[in-house]
Amino acid sequence: MTTSDNPVTSSSASIRCMIIPDLQWKIFQLVHDAFTERSRNKALLALALTCKSFSGLALDFLWQDLSGLSPLVRCLPRNLWQDTDGHLEFQRAMTIDDWSIFCKYNYRVRSLNTAANTFCTGIWRTLNCPPFPFPLLPNLVSLIWGETASEIFPSIRLFVTPKLTTLDIANKITFGLSEQSILLCIPMLCPSISNFRIHREIEVGDISTTLQRWSHLTSVRTGEVSEAAILYLSNLASLRFLKCRLPSTPLFVATQKHLQLPAFRALQELDIETETLEVLDAFFGTLSVAPRVLSFTITDQTSTTLTLPSFISRLPNVCANSSLQQVQFSIADWSLDHGNTIRITSFQPLTAFRNLRKLSFELDPCLQLDDATLLQMVKAWPLLEELHFNKTRMRHHITSYTFVSLLQHCPCLVSIGIAVNWSAVDKHSISPDVPYHGFVHKKLSYAFFSTSKICHPTRIAAFISAIAPNMKSVEAWDIDMYEEYRAFDKYFSRWHLVHLLIKSFFMVREQGRRMVLNAGGKGTDEDRCRVAQPAQETEDMEVDAGGEEGSDEENGTECEYEYLPHSDQASSDLEEE
Repeated sequence: MTTSDNPVTSSSASIRCMIIPDLQWKIFQLVHDAFTERSRNKALLALALTCKSFSGLALDFLWQDLSGLSPLVRCLPRNLWQDTDGHLEFQRAMTIDDWSIFCKYNYRVRSLNTAANTFCTGIWRTLNCPPFPFPLLPNLVSLIWGETASEIFPSIRLFVTPKLTTLDIANKITFGLSEQSILLCIPMLCPSISNFRIHREIEVGDISTTLQRWSHLTSVRTGEVSEAAILYLSNLASLRFLKCRLPSTPLFVATQKHLQLPAFRALQELDIETETLEVLDAFFGTLSVAPRVLSFTITDQTSTTLTLPSFISRLPNVCANSSLQQVQFSIADWSLDHGNTIRITSFQPLTAFRNLRKLSFELDPCLQLDDATLLQMVKAWPLLEELHFNKTRMRHHITSYTFVSLLQHCPCLVSIGIAVNWSAVDKHSISPDVPYHGFVHKKLSYAFFSTSKICHPTRIAAFISAIAPNMKSVEAWDIDMYEEYRAFDKYFSRWHLVHLLIKSFFMVREQGRRMVLNAGGKGTDEDRCRVAQPAQETEDMEVDAGGEEGSDEENGTECEYEYLPHSDQASSDLEEE
């Protein structure tokens, strides 16, 4: 026997260390997690071929996570299968010897995603007839069923093991009676499921019967659930994540009374879809929860301006103020009155949640911003990391002064989406002085400026780059606005140029920094610390952020600044330069 076959015979301390099982496992785990799938498999295969003491554990990690069953099929004798245009098919029947080879690897698989399968239904029929009892992969703990054909769904029974803890039916499948029967039987075959997801558009009738068979659920993502399912889930002490669609009618009074009791005690994330805010309001009517994340999607609302303010005013009484960190609203309003407006003051009750990190609004009614109210609100959220308002429908653009003040109050902000009136910056040439006393926001990396209109991309880019030197992406004018705005192409192109210029300014600034360092830090105080005088705020909360050079009119250029309501913009001609 060679040294490579039996490392114990070696006197090398490093080799003796490598035969320690826990150390081996840790090293192979790092290899498994650190590479892409292709590189990882090559590295693990090389380790498996190194010596016998590595072989078993390396093969376990190699087969641990499978994207499809094709790798198992390709390990079988070459005369059994053929590859036709990327699809595998059997050329003969599987023998006992073939199944024996299959069984050398099947017990090592812990996770399977069937979406990557590339073989015909004939292989599925063969796999359904093994010479041993089901399941086909006895140690499987996670299954993502990615098949899209309903006729393949019965084969899911091959993989439902008592050890299965994660089940994800990822694609939309037409469910008939046989598919529903299989789904109802799955809890009996794998009672330990803790993470369950089923595609939201799969119509399976009342899924509550299936859900109520699992007592260890920690995460549930599903489509519409019945009141019985809601009551059952609300009593689970283990449930931490729930994403579902509420019934189209408000909850019965009896159900609301049951929700008065301690409900959803461990819930950390709640993602609710419903047709109307009235249904959502009834769901929260008697509830008291302490989630970190709240997400609401309203699909068929007709009176947002009337019902949303009252619902938001209820939230501080429903949710523990100290726990909530993320709130997201997405509302599709089908009202015929396109002049509907939601004022930013409607969201003021959210200032009770002092630990908010992420706040996002995407509403069909126009959102009426107010500079003073907005600044008052953000002062309550010093930990805010993301703030996003409507991408399209905005009735007011905050001033550039308010924008900078917002950044000053939110030092942790990484991403923002808001409409800004850039005229105070756009009408002045670039100043050699640093704006706003040299204020710099180092965290801000991503910005979307809605329908903000500009004339001089270089001036805007220079200003943003000075205020937020680590900005990575600047966008405006979402493609959804293309048909509503005649000037879409013009402003979209200008903002794209702003994005490119900011990236260039960053590199130029880095070059300057390195030049100073290479020169031993020499340089005048004026070169390093030249700062503008305090900016003067006007009555409109605007600031003269320019330098000594003249305005556009003095330089012989013109630029129109129109900040019209969304409804007017869609029907008005935008002035060209």
